[in-house]
Amino acid sequence: MTGLDRDVAVLLDKLAITELLTGYLRAIDRGDIATLRASYLPGATEEHGGLYAGPAQGYVDSIEKALTHPRAVGTHALSNVLIEVHGDRARAEHYVLAMTRIKVDGVITDSLVASRIIDDLRRHDGRWAIARRRLRFDWSHDLGPQPARWVSGLHDPADLLHGAKFPHDPVYDDSWRKAIS
Repeated sequence: MTGLDRDVAVLLDKLAITELLTGYLRAIDRGDIATLRASYLPGATEEHGGLYAGPAQGYVDSIEKALTHPRAVGTHALSNVLIEVHGDRARAEHYVLAMTRIKVDGVITDSLVASRIIDDLRRHDGRWAIARRRLRFDWSHDLGPQPARWVSGLHDPADLLHGAKFPHDPVYDDSWRKAIS
């Protein structure tokens, strides 16, 4: 294998890992539990910033009900992705800005939470998956109660189209594949 071939192979691995990390966050936001579970290798571990430490599948079990609740709202934005690939092993660090909406004592509030995730990954059966995940919280900011109207009072949220949970969100509509067949 030439140096260029190795470089291209590493770039393809980094792309596959970035797709894994992005797909994981979409699975969290859309409540797509099957995709979330498939992101981990068998026997993988999750250290979730002091909130959970143990088997990754146990972590998924602990958040499944909250993620699939039809009114659960969250958006996770991925940034600052750094990946080191060494054969069939890799280490990735990425930042996540989570925008979440929760109801406490009958009041719906929004929060921003910034964290970093360090993943140890392995290629298994031709695909990359998470072997060990370590999340560390960096900061949080509570934005306060949800406003009745959005964008400085210009829009009634009831008039807007909203995302949905798996399988009802438009991202799971595969009619576009039929159109290109």
